[in-house]
Amino acid sequence: MERLLTYKDAISEALRTAMRQDENVIILGEDLVGGTGKEDKNLLDAWGGAFTVTKGFINEFGPNRILDTPITENAFIGAAIGASMVGLRPVAELMYIDFIGVCFDLFLNQAGKQRYMFGGQSKNPITIRATYGCGWREGAQHSHTNYSIICHLPGWYVVAPSNPYDMKGALLASIRSDNPVLVMEHRVIYDKKGHVPENDYELPIGKGEVKKEGSDLTIFAIGALVGKALKIAEKFNENGISIEVIDPIWLAPLDKDIIIDSVKKTGKLLILDEDNPRCSVASDVAALIACEGIDYIEKPVKMLTSPNTPVPFSPVLEDEYIISEEDIEKTVNELLS
Repeated sequence: MERLLTYKDAISEALRTAMRQDENVIILGEDLVGGTGKEDKNLLDAWGGAFTVTKGFINEFGPNRILDTPITENAFIGAAIGASMVGLRPVAELMYIDFIGVCFDLFLNQAGKQRYMFGGQSKNPITIRATYGCGWREGAQHSHTNYSIICHLPGWYVVAPSNPYDMKGALLASIRSDNPVLVMEHRVIYDKKGHVPENDYELPIGKGEVKKEGSDLTIFAIGALVGKALKIAEKFNENGISIEVIDPIWLAPLDKDIIIDSVKKTGKLLILDEDNPRCSVASDVAALIACEGIDYIEKPVKMLTSPNTPVPFSPVLEDEYIISEEDIEKTVNELLS
């Protein structure tokens, strides 16, 4: 029988697997053990982070490996970077990617540059988990995407899995990498279920995947938008139109070959990216085709992104802000017309 796990449970399973196999893997962040510090099982097991991903971990791994921190992103991300330089493999929970501004110098000037500055003598096996994405009615300071900011920084890997299987394999690969990795988790699909094997496996870093083969048009989609793209592709398939859906999985390094090979086949490209449009992954992929795939494209590349505004708090406005299946279908029709 097929084994199904939610996206969130796949994260938990990957963390448990990594911690059981390697005692150097530690987890630190806010509210991991409820912020109590008391040796009471009920209190210690009450939280597991803001989204209960590590609920129960304190009882298995103890307070030396599950570290509750104050609300000090700058401090605990810095501590994780330091720990990674002296033999540990820390996994830090940033909670919301919007909070990256609090500790941005550590991303920009420390974690991403250490190995380069020390000629490869320093390893930086740090994994930072961060949730992203709108649709939760949490306002502009808790709803953005922002992965493109870290994609811009040399030395960083960035991954945004779209399903539970990819999440488990990507997170295990991230924790075991000797380079810093930002793991982006879309909260809207936390309860999405999918096939996840019990065995230990890793996704290859920097490799995307064709989620659906097609010949008439390519959709490049990231994270939660992959599921929407697949629904639209199946809808068009009923009318004899063949759409290929590409999931890059890793945004840095980006699998250029899978994109260009697909465009060679279909001649048309639609890019779906929840980030804001300027200097985004979407604009990067569009530039890739302009520079290296212009001979294969039959029509101008289309990008569907979030508007170039903060995420609105108003439910009505947020619904307009979100890229919908109707938006995707309309744009596909424009490319096919």
